[in-house]
Amino acid sequence: MSACDVCGQWPQPSLAVDAVAIRGDEVLLIRRGREPWKGMLAFPGGFVDSGEDPEDAVIRELKEECGIDGKVVRLLCVNGSPERDPRGHVVSIAYLIAAFDEPTAGDDAASAEWHKIAEVEELAGDHMSMLDKIKNF
Repeated sequence: MSACDVCGQWPQPSLAVDAVAIRGDEVLLIRRGREPWKGMLAFPGGFVDSGEDPEDAVIRELKEECGIDGKVVRLLCVNGSPERDPRGHVVSIAYLIAAFDEPTAGDDAASAEWHKIAEVEELAGDHMSMLDKIKNF
């Protein structure tokens, strides 16, 4: 792959963020209200806006989808396989987030609630790989 002959720009993947909020033995999950993976459980998250810091984006997405505030604790992982999202090459930065309030679904989340980590068996896309990283945390 090379730069565009006309504009000189390199093709770029999209950048997304995921908020992995843990409260004791629970994890905050949304039920996706839109495709892809409509109806499946997932971490709150979304695309980083142009000019936006990813750490600001993850807190914004948490607020938009769950109605709660949070604070970035640390980077959890980066998932960037070109096949991880049917919409195209999307790189996701997952952050461990400190958040404790009761969520209210908003934006494109059909629901938002705390789930027992041990009872989560399936998540949208590659989100189970993110959850696996915190099971031994």
